[in-house]
Amino acid sequence: MPNVLIPTPLRKLTNELGEVSAAGANVGEVLANLETAFPGFKERIFDEAGEIRRFILVHVNGEDIRFTDGLNTPVTDRDEVSITPALAGG
Repeated sequence: MPNVLIPTPLRKLTNELGEVSAAGANVGEVLANLETAFPGFKERIFDEAGEIRRFILVHVNGEDIRFTDGLNTPVTDRDEVSITPALAGG
């Protein structure tokens, strides 16, 4: 199962774990399985239209899924999925 890096603001949903594993053949399946394992995860990641929120970045092995196949980006057991809240400021 791919490892998923959990940002600090979402760790209260994962019992304070900074890294978890979730099954799935693509990013969408991994994120869906995180919701099963950690209820409440989906509403923090997805908007009402079922899209990843604008201020959430998801990477597979450091590559932004917005520039690959989005939620259909394939993952393997050796991959690392990271979820990062976007930072703003000036």
